[in-house]
Amino acid sequence: MDHHNTHSVSVAGVIIDDRGRALLSQRRDNGHWEAPGGILEHHEDIHTGLRREIREETGLDVDPITLTGVYKNMSRSIIALVFRCKVIGGTLTQTDEARSYRWVTADEVRTLASEAFAVRVLDAMRDDQTPAIRHHNGTHLL
Repeated sequence: MDHHNTHSVSVAGVIIDDRGRALLSQRRDNGHWEAPGGILEHHEDIHTGLRREIREETGLDVDPITLTGVYKNMSRSIIALVFRCKVIGGTLTQTDEARSYRWVTADEVRTLASEAFAVRVLDAMRDDQTPAIRHHNGTHLL
């Protein structure tokens, strides 16, 4: 197998509260606002990896509700699986990976996050049950 032609798989959870707002975390490494998530480890199933990443980044335990989108970063060969989630436990706390959190409306998502990451949250906030399939360059949709 040519490892130069392989992809990395990440998972992210768009946590929606009872007011219809989504949780964004501000990353410590680059200051970007995104839905919590990260790279899926080789031994993990998708939901286990999603729960682990969200717990590591937020302190929250979540239940994945539905897959809302599949996104490919064309420049970095990363496939992201994004799920709408609900909180089932834990406490929102600052972590080594996130310095701040905000519960945001769709309009606030558009102003805080880059297009490539905002669309993931906006897709998860839609009532449509069909997962989106999108491509981007790390910042903008293609």
